[in-house]
Amino acid sequence: MEYRQLGVSGLRVPVLSFGAGTFGGSGPLFGAWGNTTGAEASRMVDIAIEAGVTLFDTADVYS
Repeated sequence: MEYRQLGVSGLRVPVLSFGAGTFGGSGPLFGAWGNTTGAEASRMVDIAIEAGVTLFDTADVYS
């Protein structure tokens, strides 16, 4: 995985990340955005890890 400096913070972050915004979507906003099931999400995370992804976006505002 390629990494880059995050500004002048000294942190190195991967150039690729995995967003989990579509996991478990319901309601008017998140349902339209995506409704990935638990089994689908697990498989997608496994694939990402196998590909070397180390940054996962799981913001607490997601469904």
